[in-house]
Amino acid sequence: MTKRSCFKAYDIRGRMPDELNEAVAWRIGRATAEYLKPKTMVVGGDIRLSTPELKAALSDGLRAGGADVIDIGLCGTEEVYFATSHLKADGGIMVTASHNPKDYNGMKLVREESKPISGDTGLREIQRLAEDVFVEPNRTGSPDTPLGSYRQISNLAPYADHILGYIKPDELKPLKLVVNAGNGAAGHVIDAIEERFKASAVPVEFVKIHHEPDGHFPHGIPNPLLHDCRQATVDAVLEHKADMGIAWDGDFDRCFLFDEKGQFIEGYYIVGLLGEAFLAHYPGAKIIHDPRLTWNTTDQVASAGGVPVLCKTGHAFIKERMREEDAAYGGEMSAHHYFRDFAYCDSGMIPWLLVAELMSHKNKKLSELVAERIALFPSSGEINSTLDNPQAAIDRTLAIYEKDAVAVDHTDGISLDMGDWRFNLRLSNTEPVIRLNVESRGDVALMEEKTSELLSLIRQ
Repeated sequence: MTKRSCFKAYDIRGRMPDELNEAVAWRIGRATAEYLKPKTMVVGGDIRLSTPELKAALSDGLRAGGADVIDIGLCGTEEVYFATSHLKADGGIMVTASHNPKDYNGMKLVREESKPISGDTGLREIQRLAEDVFVEPNRTGSPDTPLGSYRQISNLAPYADHILGYIKPDELKPLKLVVNAGNGAAGHVIDAIEERFKASAVPVEFVKIHHEPDGHFPHGIPNPLLHDCRQATVDAVLEHKADMGIAWDGDFDRCFLFDEKGQFIEGYYIVGLLGEAFLAHYPGAKIIHDPRLTWNTTDQVASAGGVPVLCKTGHAFIKERMREEDAAYGGEMSAHHYFRDFAYCDSGMIPWLLVAELMSHKNKKLSELVAERIALFPSSGEINSTLDNPQAAIDRTLAIYEKDAVAVDHTDGISLDMGDWRFNLRLSNTEPVIRLNVESRGDVALMEEKTSELLSLIRQ
């Protein structure tokens, strides 16, 4: 098999069928079985039209390597994470391309206890085996390696029960929530939560939009980080006078929140909010955060009696650091949120439940919960610049600002504390792009001035 561009730093993603197809999926399954030597493997898949065929070939490859396959059906990535730990399987693979274009698909892999398999923790070896060793699919096993079994189950009930265990549903006040699954995989989980709320007379009403799973994506690829993907949620919040809007990407490992005015809340401020919410349950806990924007998180966590811990951006780094620190929660401004009791994995369902509980306990609207924080630490949001030589831009920036910096940190790119304002500048792992984040201490004009100043320097 020739070298495959579908193997990325953290997962597998590629265009169908030239970069990823059934033959490649079989080899990935067979290579994973060879690498992990698992007795049981969980597989699941999102709603993309190519997912059933890829998942079947992947399962055949795993079985040819002697693994018993447990197929949990249509699901989100976090359901595979949960099932792998809950069922005590030796690993799990989710077939998904998340928010990539609809002609793409991919896979996310974990080993026992839902520990991530990425480039430096096994994915490169799986790639080598898939490309160089298991060249021709053998779907019948061998005398030395009997064909593993295959069974389909639903793991939805224990998963739904688990995520609701993060809050006390009977303490929720009356709430109307717009939920936008983006025609991705989130809808069936919302339905399961709704059933449990109704059975317990929890006064939460769901307004469902783009709810049905549809791999044709009739309303566009679900990626609420893009402004074009937000309007339907905004309109529904305003039309139904909802208390909050929630939108997910395709495999719902990220959730994005909108306040009662339909305003999109940057993921940065949700990290601090969830840190505070978690510290109400786990006093004194450690909270992991990424270096791009930090002041609000560190202030909010410390004020709530917690210990903020800085970590390099990226799910593999966050999960590893959370295990090292035994942190209760970790969050990235990109809307990935990680939970100790969720096998240290990210979930797009737990965050909005915690925020709804916080709104109920504090008797405040979402806009009121974040307005003070946004005013205390206004931020630019992440601004990307495509450059011929991004490293030269970092060098230029350091040469000018480093001498006046209060502190310089190299955890991820460069972070410079300039006293009343700070910024982080980091390179993309996959493209010639440089990413800038700027924040200040309560001074919007200063933040905007320095953002403009930095962009002129970076892009010159």
